[in-house]
Amino acid sequence: MKETVLTWLNRLLVADVFLVLLAFFWFAAAVIGRSIGVPLGFDLWYKLWQPLFNPAIGILFLGAILSWLINKLSQKSSPNSPEN
Repeated sequence: MKETVLTWLNRLLVADVFLVLLAFFWFAAAVIGRSIGVPLGFDLWYKLWQPLFNPAIGILFLGAILSWLINKLSQKSSPNSPEN
């Protein structure tokens, strides 16, 4: 059961990383485009910041901390695992 939860948590985190990276590259391109006068969707990006990208960053951090915590707790409960 724990392995299944960790597998799905890691899959969610991988997808979330790609969403956050996409948002960053879109933001960088939109800012550069806006500075040279080419519309590359900065206004749309800004509208999506609060409802989509901001929670995605929060989920990424929460998932990473949760994954670390689950791994630490499983290391402490398993007597044969090496201590780090």
